[in-house]
Amino acid sequence: MKLKPLRSKIDSIDSKIVRLLNMRTKIILSIAGLKQKDGKDVYAPDRERQVLRRVTALNRGPISAKALEAIYREVMSSSLSLEKPIKIGYLGPQASFSHLAALKRFGSQIECLALESISDVFMEVERGTADYGVVPIENSIEGAVSHTLDMFIDSDLKICAQVILDVCHNLLANCLIEKIKRVYSNPQVFGQCRHWLEENLPHVEKIEVSSTTRAAQIAAKEKNSAAIASVLAARVYKLKVLASDIEDSPHNVTRFLVIGRTEVPKTGSDKTSVVFSVKDRIGALHEMLAPFKKYNINLTKIESRPSKKKAWDYYFFADLKGHQGEPKVKKALAELEEKCNFLKILGSYPIGE
Repeated sequence: MKLKPLRSKIDSIDSKIVRLLNMRTKIILSIAGLKQKDGKDVYAPDRERQVLRRVTALNRGPISAKALEAIYREVMSSSLSLEKPIKIGYLGPQASFSHLAALKRFGSQIECLALESISDVFMEVERGTADYGVVPIENSIEGAVSHTLDMFIDSDLKICAQVILDVCHNLLANCLIEKIKRVYSNPQVFGQCRHWLEENLPHVEKIEVSSTTRAAQIAAKEKNSAAIASVLAARVYKLKVLASDIEDSPHNVTRFLVIGRTEVPKTGSDKTSVVFSVKDRIGALHEMLAPFKKYNINLTKIESRPSKKKAWDYYFFADLKGHQGEPKVKKALAELEEKCNFLKILGSYPIGE
């Protein structure tokens, strides 16, 4: 078949896609009206997960599941922006990994608000200045983000969703690689790219700064300087990508949480996060964990943090499979509450990626 008839077929399909997308959006706007009457949030992580599951199950290729999900993220992002202007606060500045996580979860059509600290993200969501916040919670190499854990102790915000982001580091500059005299990035990133730097830029000065975004800002202005940062930072600050994926470990993953003011309904594939403190006696922690074994609930993570109120007093953060509304999870948490000094359910949310 010749090129012109094939292109005519594409044009015909595109016309149908545009018509169907607009039909879909009109139905969503009708749903939004019903949600407003019932006082419900327009963003529904449980429904989002359901839609993504369904469309990927329907997919027979050749388009990949990952590509199809990215397309539907943007479709849903466009719909959300029409339903109600939604603002997402994230740990900035622009082009940070938290920004990338926000874009991955909500798409490009949502207004994003860059904030200076994790505390600011919590505060702006609590105030209602931002509808939701995106904060880092743990990295597969560096471990838990302690500041985020600490913020949950006193905050009434709920975890609504999670975002798993593959962290890829790239060498950015506006000069040839052999002309580079200085490389900027934050200390953790230098640690994650140590072998690549020793092999490719052994004699170049490495200067630590507060963030990869700050590194990109400096490299964009300073002659013969480079930054290790994201591809988004390269686009934002008009830098060239000289080398991609320079991290030493191919399994560098960061988990982010979406925080909001409302709880999320069950999806059938959920995780619940809790924080609790134990009574000061021998075997106390073992006793706290017994209800989860009793009801056959899988604990996927447990992390301790000093309470900062009393020496050798700790809070324990735990993730478990299941939704707090499920009978066995409800029973286990009720028994845990009877045994511990303090228990707080941080939220139940779709497991997601």
